[in-house]
Amino acid sequence: MEEFIAYRFQVNLYVDEGMSELVCGGAFSEVSGLEASMSVVKIKEGGRNWGEVQLAGVTSFPAIVLKRGMTEVDDLWKWFEFTTRQANYGYRLQGEIRVLAPDDHKKTLQRWVLHNVMATKFKGPDLSSSSSAVAIEELHLVHDGLSLVRPDIAVTKGAASG
Repeated sequence: MEEFIAYRFQVNLYVDEGMSELVCGGAFSEVSGLEASMSVVKIKEGGRNWGEVQLAGVTSFPAIVLKRGMTEVDDLWKWFEFTTRQANYGYRLQGEIRVLAPDDHKKTLQRWVLHNVMATKFKGPDLSSSSSAVAIEELHLVHDGLSLVRPDIAVTKGAASG
């Protein structure tokens, strides 16, 4: 993919869990919604007057919102359009969001892996002849869970000192 200097977040979507078959991707300048919340189930136990028993409940994940993005082709729109058609409704992919180093866009600082991703909103730019609009204003993604993958610090330090 051509390097887009102002965009520090590379988003890739794959068909398979092994992430070997890339379907679509783009570079974005802003990503929000990388979070997980676990609800708490409170139980009042008979004879226990000092507080409630608090058990782990369901973990939920908000939609991830990607803003101000670029892609070399219209693949993200094609995927959104594909998943909103009747025969393919709700088609999900595996995804990753790579946080790129500000001084070296080939170096990944962090990698968020997203499971069973589905696009729920695609917003193109406002078209105006006097503006330099981006190709994708917003893309909303829902998912079944996420994982944070960090680079191996020992390997990085060893490579730098060796």
